[in-house]
Amino acid sequence: MKVAVSIAIGATVRFLLMNSRYSQAIQNRVEVSTPINAWKRVEEGAYLHANDINPYDGDVYHSNPLILLSTRWLLANVPGAIPSLFILLDVLSGILLLLAARVFIREMYEKQRKEMATYAKDTEELHLVEADLYSVPMSVAFAYLFNPYAIMNCVGQTTTVWSNFLLSVFFYGLSRQNRLLTFVALALETQVNLYPFVLLAPGALHIANRGTAEGQSRFRSLAGCCVMFVIIFLGVNYVSSWLMGGDWSFLDATYGFIINCRSLQPNIGLFWYFFTEMFDHFRTLFLYSFQINATLLYLFPLTFKLHKEPIMLATMLIGLASVFRSYPCVGDVSFYLALIPLWKSISLFMKNNFIVGATILVTSVLAPTVWHLWIYNNSANANFYFGVTLIFCTAQIFLITDLFFGYIKREFCLKHGIRVLVDGKEARITLEY
Repeated sequence: MKVAVSIAIGATVRFLLMNSRYSQAIQNRVEVSTPINAWKRVEEGAYLHANDINPYDGDVYHSNPLILLSTRWLLANVPGAIPSLFILLDVLSGILLLLAARVFIREMYEKQRKEMATYAKDTEELHLVEADLYSVPMSVAFAYLFNPYAIMNCVGQTTTVWSNFLLSVFFYGLSRQNRLLTFVALALETQVNLYPFVLLAPGALHIANRGTAEGQSRFRSLAGCCVMFVIIFLGVNYVSSWLMGGDWSFLDATYGFIINCRSLQPNIGLFWYFFTEMFDHFRTLFLYSFQINATLLYLFPLTFKLHKEPIMLATMLIGLASVFRSYPCVGDVSFYLALIPLWKSISLFMKNNFIVGATILVTSVLAPTVWHLWIYNNSANANFYFGVTLIFCTAQIFLITDLFFGYIKREFCLKHGIRVLVDGKEARITLEY
């Protein structure tokens, strides 16, 4: 009953805001809409395609052909139902996260029971309890359904709503050990935003870990997952080309646009200001350095460290991609924030919660303020807005690193105890990096 009421309230809030006088203002916010997720650009692309003009020839449309044709059909047949579709998908994302979190927290609880004999004494406060099997999934659902960032993302009718839905399907498929559903969702989401391809690592590891427990070959399971994803991803792109009449120009307009960061429209990320100031002959070097930082740089060391906890690995990778991608928005941030309650057991070791929370709150208020001063009042400049977004990104990095360090500290304390004595005196555990 509580779940149903929460879902109804979350849907109602979205519906009321979407039909209020604030909806257009939210849709136009640079924190919400970017060149690759703005609904106006999607509508323009559908209009061009309906008039036999290739939408990928210009610099307006940068979504994949599946979104293009789906939008064209919706606009031609049920235009009035489009806002309701956004609300439905966003609410379904919260429901799927709830269902997935129930399975994940149960797996963590069962793993804890099996390893209990190896834990040090007096570590009970670090343990999951039976009540967490209910409270944690509910917290995950609430963190998504009532997150202001997720609500603004839905009201702004960005394609990030669809991306969050696909990521939710990915986690739901993982929780049910459904390889096909998991990697179809991941392939579709990779075609939309590119960066989520890194989730192949935690997805394959989670399935392989479960398979190993059932006596299957770990290597064969990992290889099978990777091959399945590659085949599905290539198949999705081939189907997209077929739908466009054999035209492959969408590859450059989607993947190429994201990688090369061709639009320097301000957003909550780090790319736009940096490359506005960059000399052209340095652009390629720093561009690919930034892209490697957003994808591969953290993938291998984190996978090596967290291979036994792939859901934590997935949470970290989604968070890092949301910070460092070329066109981030608040909808991307809302998704990984919804996964944080899943790690309630490490909250004792997360020391920056107040600083991170206060910083995110202040920058969320300051961003539209300095934007207004810059664009409308001419009493500020781009440095003001970038300064706010830089602090916003820094707060997220503090949150992600705090989550990672908290996980490592908890694992250490479970094995060695919370109180560590050196020369008979209690020592303080620190991580140096």
